[in-house]
Amino acid sequence: MCGRYTITSAPEAIRALFRYPEQPNFPPRYNVAPTQPIPIVRLVEGERHFALVRWGLLPSWVKDPKTFTLLINARGESVVDKPAFRAAMKRRRCLIPADGFYEWKAVAGRKVPYFVRLKSGAPMAFAGLWECWTGPHGEELETAAIVTTDANRMLSAIHSRMPVIMPPEAFDLWLDCANVDATTASALIASAPENQLEAYEVSTAVNGTANDNPKLVEPVTAAAQPEPAPKSPSPKPAARVKRAKAKKDDGQGALF
Repeated sequence: MCGRYTITSAPEAIRALFRYPEQPNFPPRYNVAPTQPIPIVRLVEGERHFALVRWGLLPSWVKDPKTFTLLINARGESVVDKPAFRAAMKRRRCLIPADGFYEWKAVAGRKVPYFVRLKSGAPMAFAGLWECWTGPHGEELETAAIVTTDANRMLSAIHSRMPVIMPPEAFDLWLDCANVDATTASALIASAPENQLEAYEVSTAVNGTANDNPKLVEPVTAAAQPEPAPKSPSPKPAARVKRAKAKKDDGQGALF
């Protein structure tokens, strides 16, 4: 799955990759979390456009959003047929700009976070689906989910799933819902080549959604690990202390 990711490239770099006419100016985000607003790129009358939506897809047929499970990911194996994603896969595919994502590895009963990014350091595009929900009073809410697939061999040591990273040459096919049907588009859902990615352990500070700073993507090193508290020396028996004091100094010195 993908539960947290980053958007840290300059707005101009992201605009150059996705080629939309808008010129949004947004700050770097190092800990994008579900329910937060996220940028997406979609086709509107045949042209790419930038939009902000909520992360957590809400199908149009949902009656009460408060009782519906938050859908932050859509399993690529079932997006063509699953009711929650079927309409969006057919008519509302999008791309989600990102610079990397976090995955958690189970280690000895705890979860260790890792950061994954392109070796080039360039921004990337997640395959996404978006929906527009209309409430009983005419209010509208646009939402999105990240499409996921099986992790490649390198990442499978960390987690079994990963987001679908869409290569630039496939952008048009994925976005063009008018001319590319859902079944054809689903052929683009695949794991990214492992030689394009790198992954390394990062601080557990990413677990807190309030934390959002560059330190979250810094590699954890041995020096950064907290040192164990020193043990208090065991008191020497009184008799031994007395003998030590009585021992004649031999000029060699002593550590204890």
